[in-house]
Amino acid sequence: MQFKVVPFTAHMERNDTSAKVASQMQTIIDDHVLQGWEYIRMDSVQTFIAADEGCFGIGAKPGFYTTYNVLVFKNNI
Repeated sequence: MQFKVVPFTAHMERNDTSAKVASQMQTIIDDHVLQGWEYIRMDSVQTFIAADEGCFGIGAKPGFYTTYNVLVFKNNI
């Protein structure tokens, strides 16, 4: 059994509805299903982006957490 994890970031404009996000997600799922993959779920992965120390502290930027969404597929090959 194989698993495939695909990043998913929704793109919306101010006046768009959730239907646009659903359509974007459906397109990715449909493309992978045609390739023999089975959609399992959507997960969120949180990670820490390290601080940028700068030169002698000038231009330093603090570290921060960010979250990424991924779509998980499996293939029974």
